Amino acid sequence: MERRLDIALCITDLQLGGAERCLVELASALDPRRFRPVVYVLESPPKMEQASGLPALRAAGVEVHFLGARRSWDVLRVLRDLTRLLSAQHPRIVQTFLFHANILGRIAARRAGVGHVVSGIRVAEPSRRWRLWVDRLTDRLVDRHVCVSRSVARFAEREARLPPDKLVVIPNAVDLQRFPAAPAADLRTLGIDAGRRVVVCVGRLDRQKGLAWLIRSAPRWLDRLPGTDLLLVGEGPLGGKLQRLCRRCGVADRVHFAGWRPDVPAVLAASDLLVLPSAWEGMPNAVLEAMASRLPVVATDVEGVRELLGAVAPEQTAPYGDWRAFAERVVNLMEDRRRAAELGAENRRLAEQRFSIGRMVAAYEQLWESLLAS
Repeated sequence: MERRLDIALCITDLQLGGAERCLVELASALDPRRFRPVVYVLESPPKMEQASGLPALRAAGVEVHFLGARRSWDVLRVLRDLTRLLSAQHPRIVQTFLFHANILGRIAARRAGVGHVVSGIRVAEPSRRWRLWVDRLTDRLVDRHVCVSRSVARFAEREARLPPDKLVVIPNAVDLQRFPAAPAADLRTLGIDAGRRVVVCVGRLDRQKGLAWLIRSAPRWLDRLPGTDLLLVGEGPLGGKLQRLCRRCGVADRVHFAGWRPDVPAVLAASDLLVLPSAWEGMPNAVLEAMASRLPVVATDVEGVRELLGAVAPEQTAPYGDWRAFAERVVNLMEDRRRAAELGAENRRLAEQRFSIGRMVAAYEQLWESLLAS
């Protein structure tokens, strides 16, 4: 039997977001006859383990190392420890996710003598220009950059000026067996009365996700949908500010904050429509999970969304900041149940056809093997 290839997967932390979920799905689904993944996490073990990818990695028998980074001055120690661990494992390829892991991972890999380094670019973030400069400065250490969408690849080429021949697009994936969930969640536990219809937004409560904009626009469509509530699922630094904004906008009785939930598939199954008001993205997992749940979507027309929604994107997108168009899309789909169901069915078909975990894992495996064969 041919010897398995050692692969190192490096990420900043394991609190479940899009990048963390991608790493967990990839590490868990790699062909065990061909690959042996080891995961390196820059930060400490998660305080809330059930909200992280650690249980799934353990269940899959994947070895995980935590490097304990807490503050910026831990960088040199973490770099030293990661270099030591990679030297001991001697993987054929290091695959990194997220900015800090991308930079430290590529430096440590080259210091450890690893032959190939692949980084991951997951968002088209316009606000931190210095990160683009650091990516460009250390690009010589990288063989390929995996971008989660064509939009992100164009951003990386245009704004970071990364070589286009190093950019590879591998879209996110969704576990189609988890969606839609049965049974659906009982939303009465979240303060939503039986019989109410639900517009749901799933994501971290921070600036990127555009939630302040969503709440300011909410009276314009909630007033037209008297039997509908808005449910926000997620935690983040803007939680208190957003709740105060709801009171100022007069929608506090119609907007419900669920916090972090372990049962997002069940919450989606109990909802009628997913909204994504983000200012920027890469390829939003929340939209992909809604598609797998047979839900229609109203999303801002940001990076990756049109690539997910395909030909039915025009009915399900609006420009960021255009509250009139956004509100109109929400009202149209909540009032026209037949069309909403048709879009939900098409969204599920696209998820099955283009965004299965099997397709994503195969794309990573083919990329790595192409590098080793070159």
